[in-house]
Amino acid sequence: MKTLSYPAPFIFFLLLNLAHADEMQRDTGWKLYGENYANQRFSPLSQIDRQSVSRLTLAWKYQTGKKATFQTNPLVENNVMYITTPFNDVIALDAASGQEIWRYQHQLKNRNFCCGPANRGPALSGNKIFTVTIDGRLIALDKLSGAIVWDKAITETDQGNAEVIQAVADIDEFSGAIQTGQTGYSANLAPQIHDGIIYIGITGAGYGLHLEQEKAGEQVLSVGSFSGGGHGLRGFLAAYDTESGEELWRWYSVPETGWEGEWTTQLDYGPTLNRNITEEKEAFKRYADTWKLGGGSVWTTPAIDPEAGLLYIGTGNPSPQMDGSTRPGDNLYTVSLVALDSKTGKLRWYYQQVPHDRWGYDVASPPVLFEYQYNGKTIKAVGQASKLGWFFIHDRITGELIKKSEPFIQQENLFALPSEEGTRIVPGTLGASSWSPVAYNPNTSLAYIMGIYQPSLFISRKLTPKPGRPWESYTFFQKTGEPDSGTYTAIDVNTGKIAWQKNIDDPMVGGSMVTAGGLVFTGEGNGNFNALDAETGETLWQYTSRYGVNAPPITYQINGKQYITVAAGGNKLYGYATGDEILTFALDATPTK
Repeated sequence: MKTLSYPAPFIFFLLLNLAHADEMQRDTGWKLYGENYANQRFSPLSQIDRQSVSRLTLAWKYQTGKKATFQTNPLVENNVMYITTPFNDVIALDAASGQEIWRYQHQLKNRNFCCGPANRGPALSGNKIFTVTIDGRLIALDKLSGAIVWDKAITETDQGNAEVIQAVADIDEFSGAIQTGQTGYSANLAPQIHDGIIYIGITGAGYGLHLEQEKAGEQVLSVGSFSGGGHGLRGFLAAYDTESGEELWRWYSVPETGWEGEWTTQLDYGPTLNRNITEEKEAFKRYADTWKLGGGSVWTTPAIDPEAGLLYIGTGNPSPQMDGSTRPGDNLYTVSLVALDSKTGKLRWYYQQVPHDRWGYDVASPPVLFEYQYNGKTIKAVGQASKLGWFFIHDRITGELIKKSEPFIQQENLFALPSEEGTRIVPGTLGASSWSPVAYNPNTSLAYIMGIYQPSLFISRKLTPKPGRPWESYTFFQKTGEPDSGTYTAIDVNTGKIAWQKNIDDPMVGGSMVTAGGLVFTGEGNGNFNALDAETGETLWQYTSRYGVNAPPITYQINGKQYITVAAGGNKLYGYATGDEILTFALDATPTK
C-alpha cells in the first residue's frame, strides 16, 4: 500500500479548517450581560457577516404580554434563553424556537418605585437565575423550573419624596402636570456575578421629580428638584452570596466623612466649574450631615477585572438633584467612575466626572474594559461613555485619566448655571449618552456609542416657603421645543478620534453589539433594527418593528446556526412606541411564530 505524504502547509491548512468547522458546529451562548466580564459586547461568531447579512430573516417572535418600556438583555445558556419583562416577570424560552419553557410571575409588594417598570436583564450562576425588582428585591429562581429559591429585600422601598409635588402645585407653568417619577428606592439593572458573589445596585436615590404635561399637542418632560433639605436617599452597591442570599458587604456611594471632597473648580479634562466655594464652605457648617440623603444611584452593570480583583461601576447624581445649596462640596462619590475590591467592597479609586453636579450628568453607561495602546505600551484601561459627550479612558489599576475622546455630541454652554428665563444647554435633560451599553471590538479598537442631542433650558424659579413646604426654589430642565436627534458613533480608543458617525432622526438609546463578522447591531426608537458595517457605518441590513427597538442585542449559536436576538418594546420616557416582543433572526430562516 502506498503511503500518501502531504506538505506541512497543507496539514496546517487542513487542521485550521477542521478547527473552524468544529467552531461552526459548537453551541455558543451569551451568559453575561456584556458577553464577558469586560462588558465588551463582542461576539467571536462570524456566520452572519457583511456578505451573508442580507439573508437575515425573522426566525421567531415571542410576545410577553407586558407592553411597557422593554430594556431586557437576554441571556442564553445550554440552548435556553432567559429574559426579564417590565414589572419583573422572568421567562425561559427555547432559544432555537422561542417556545416558552416556564414563567415566573412577580407579585409586586408595593408600587412606590421611582423610575418606571423596566428591568435590564437577569444573571446566571450554577443552577440558579437571579433578578432584581422595582420593588427592591433580589430573587433567586431555579433555572429548570422557575421556582423561587430565595427572595431577599434589598432595602426598605417605602422611602422617598412623594410629597414634593405639592411644591409646584401653585406654579402656573406646571398647571395640569402629571408626576411620572420621583426619588424612591428601586432596582432595575442586570446583576453581575463572579466567583460566587452577585453584585446589585440600588436606583432612585436622588432621582428628583419628573413631571409631564401637554403643550401644543406634545408631551413635555420637566426634570428637577428643590432647594432645602429633608429629601433624597443614599445610593449603594451590595454584594450577596449566590448560594445563601446572605449579604456580604455594602458600599455606599456617599461616605459619612469626606464627602465634601476638595472643593474642585478646575477639571483636569479642561472645563472650569462656576462655583462659589466661599459660600459653599459657609453652608457646609449647616449641612454637614447631607450625606445621609446624598443620592448616588448605581444604574450600571459592573465590569470586572478578575486578575486585578477589581469591580468597576458608575454612580448617579447627588441629591437634591440640580440644586446644590444644601449639599455644599464635591458630593463624593456621586457622578463618578469607581473601582472597588471585588471581594470586600473596599474603595480602590474613584474619578469624579462632575464635582457638585447640578445637571444630572450621571455615570450611567456601563464601564467597558480593554487594552489601550500608547507609545508602544499596552495599558489595561477602562472606558466610559459619559453624559457629557466624551468617551473617557482611564488606567484601570490607578484610575488616572489617560484620554477623553472627541465629543460624540455637539456641546453648548456645558456647566452653565440656571436662570429665571432659562439657559440653553446641550447635552440637556437626557445627557449625551444614557444607560445604553457600549460595544467594543478588540480586533479594531473601535467603541460604538449611542448619542442624544436634546437642547434644554436650565431654569430656576423662586418659591415662597410655607408651613410643611420649606422649599425656597425649584430648579429644572425642560426641552426647548427644537427637534431632538441622535448619533451613532465609532470611536478609535487609541486615538480618541471619531472613525465614523451616523446622524439619526431620534435620540439613540438601548445599546449595541459587535461581531467578528464585521457587523455592529443596534436599534432605533422608530422600530428600525440595523446591521451596520463595523468599519464604515454603512447600513447593510434593516428590520422594522412596530415598537421601538431600545434594548441591547445579543447573538448565540445552536447546531451550527447563528441567531441574533433583541427586545422590541420601546421606551416611554423618550416617546417611543412600547410593546412586548422578543425578536430573533437567523440566515434564511422560516419563522416558527
